[in-house]
Amino acid sequence: MHSHSTPPAAAPHGQHRHHSPQVPRPSAAPPAPPTADTVYTCPMHPEVRQSGPGHCPKCGMALEPVLPSLDAADDNPELRDFSRRFWWTLPLTMVVTTLAMAGHRLGWVGMATQSGVELVLTLPIVLWAGAPFFVRGWQSVVQRSPNMWTLISLGTGAAFLYSVVATVAPGVFPASFQSMGRVGVYFEAAAVIISLTLLGQMLELKARSQTSAAIQSLLGLAPKTARRIAADGSEEDVPLAHVHEGDLLRVRPGEKVPVDGVVVEGSSAVDESMLTGEPLPVSKRTGDKLIGATLNTSGALVMRSELVGAATMLSQIVQLVAQAQRSRAPMQRMADRVAGWFVLAVVGVSVLTLLGWGLFGPEPRWVYGLINAVAVLIIACPCALGLATPMSIMVATGRGATQGVLFRDAAAIEHMCRVDTLIVDKTGTLTEGRPRFERTVAA
Repeated sequence: MHSHSTPPAAAPHGQHRHHSPQVPRPSAAPPAPPTADTVYTCPMHPEVRQSGPGHCPKCGMALEPVLPSLDAADDNPELRDFSRRFWWTLPLTMVVTTLAMAGHRLGWVGMATQSGVELVLTLPIVLWAGAPFFVRGWQSVVQRSPNMWTLISLGTGAAFLYSVVATVAPGVFPASFQSMGRVGVYFEAAAVIISLTLLGQMLELKARSQTSAAIQSLLGLAPKTARRIAADGSEEDVPLAHVHEGDLLRVRPGEKVPVDGVVVEGSSAVDESMLTGEPLPVSKRTGDKLIGATLNTSGALVMRSELVGAATMLSQIVQLVAQAQRSRAPMQRMADRVAGWFVLAVVGVSVLTLLGWGLFGPEPRWVYGLINAVAVLIIACPCALGLATPMSIMVATGRGATQGVLFRDAAAIEHMCRVDTLIVDKTGTLTEGRPRFERTVAA
C-alpha cells in the first residue's frame, strides 16, 4: 500500500519522535512551479500543461494552477459563468418544456405559431447558454479526441437544427412528418439537455473547488513572515518568500518556525505535533534540526535556514497532495482508452438507429428514427466514464489530507480495497496529537 500517514493541519498523527528529528522527505513530489510564471494543468489530464489559464484541448475543462496559492481567490470564474448561463436561461427552458408537453391542450396559439415561439425562446439557450459545449465539441473533433462534449454537441445540435428547419420551412418535409397541424419539433430536448448539463457542470466545479481546501489549509500552517537578522545585528520582519538559504532568523516564544533549518543559538521546546502527532514538545539546542511550521513554545531561538520555498518539508507535503489528486488510477487509464472508441461506436449506433427506424419502423418512420437517433447520442454521453473516477480521486485525496492521511498516488487508493491487514509502527501514529483526560482508575 503506497500511502503515507504524514499529517497535515486538522488531525495530526504520530511518527517516531527524536530530539533531533530527521524526518524523511517525500521523494515523489516534483519541485513547485515558479511563481513568476504559473503553470496550469487539466484536473482530468495532468499531462496537459501550459503557462497561463485556458482550456484543456482533450476534454475542454478549464485549466487550474498546478499548485494553488494561499491567497488565491475563492471565486471560480468558470463556475460563475456557468451559473449565470444556467439561471438566466432556466425560466426559458421551463416555458419551452411546458409548451412542448401541454401547448396543444392549452390551445393558446396555433401549433405552427407555437413552433415559432419555441424557436425564439430556445435561441438564447442554445446559442448562448450552450455555446461552451459546442466549442468543446468542435475542439474534440479538431484534436481528434472524441469525448462527452462530442455527443452532447451532436445530440443537441441535431435536435435544434432539425426543429429550426421544421419551423422555418415545413414544406420540405414529407406529409408523414406532420403531427397536430405542424411538423414535430424538439426544441425542448435541446433546451433541457443544455440546462441539465450546465447544472452538472456547476456541481462538478463546486466539488473541484472544495478539493483544494486541504491544500490551502496546509499552506496556511506556515507563518506569513520571518524575523531576519542582518549582518550588522539589526532585525526586520520580511515575507516568507524573501527568506534565502543561509539567512539567520530569530524565532521568539509562541512563534512558528518559518522554514527548515538548524539551531545556532538558544534552547527551547518545539511542538512538532503538526508533523509527528506527538503531544509533548521536543527539546531543541544548538545543532538540532528545526522543521518549518512547527511551534516554538517557551524559549527564544536563532536558526540558520537550510531549506526554503518548495524544498521545505511542508511544501513537499503540499506538492505530494496536489500530485496525488491529479494522478491516474488504473481504472481511469482504462476509461480514457475506452472513451474515444465509445464515442465513435455511439455515433455509429445512432446512424444505424436512424436508418433502421426510417426503413423498417412504423409510420411516421423517419420521425421516430430521428427522435431515437438523437436519444442515442444524448443518453450514451460518457460523462460518468470520463469524470466519475478522477472526481472520486480528487475528493478522496482531499478528504484524506484533512484527516491526516496522505496517498502517494491514485493507484494506492484503488489498491486499498485489497488491503486486509494494517501494520502501524507505534500507537502514536493513530493519535490526534492532543491528549485529553479520559477517566480516573483507583488502584
